Amino acid sequence: MLHQIISTNTNLTGLLLRLPLGTVMLYHGLQKAAGLFGGYGFAATMQFFTETVHLPWIIGFLTIGIETVGAVGLLVGFLGRLNALAMFAVMLGAMLTTHLPYGFSMNWFGNQPGEGYEMDLLIFGMSLALLIVGSGRYSIDGLLTAKNGRAVPKSGWQTAER
Repeated sequence: MLHQIISTNTNLTGLLLRLPLGTVMLYHGLQKAAGLFGGYGFAATMQFFTETVHLPWIIGFLTIGIETVGAVGLLVGFLGRLNALAMFAVMLGAMLTTHLPYGFSMNWFGNQPGEGYEMDLLIFGMSLALLIVGSGRYSIDGLLTAKNGRAVPKSGWQTAER
C-alpha cells in the first residue's frame, strides 16, 4: 500500500506540477497559520471557518495543516499523491463553501464581494495529474522508491527528458 502511494517515475512531470502547486498552497497556508503575507493568522482564520463559514473546527484545523504541512510535503516530494489528494479536497471545500457563489472569475479588479473558482479548477487539474504521475524527479518519494529497488523507469516520450 505504501509503495503504491510513494512510487514515482524519474521524469520531470511530477516536479513541474508539485513545485508551483506547493508554492501557491504554502503561501495561502502561511497566511492562515502565521498571519504572513497579509493573512489573519491561526486564531482569526479558525474563527472565520467556524463562525462565518460554519465549518466544524476540525475541518478548519485540517485545512490549515494541509495548506502548510501538506504544501511543504509537495515541495520536497514526500507523500506527493497523498498531499495532492488533500489539496484537491481542500480546494473542493473552498469552492463549495466560499467561491461558487461568485462565479468563475477571481476578483482581479475588486468589483465583486469574493473570489470565483477559476484557481480552484487549476488546482484540481494539477492535483489530479500528481495523483497519476507521483512526485517525480528530485523527490523524497523517488529516493524512497529507488532505495527499495523499485524505481519506475521512464516510459515512452518521457525517456527523451534529461
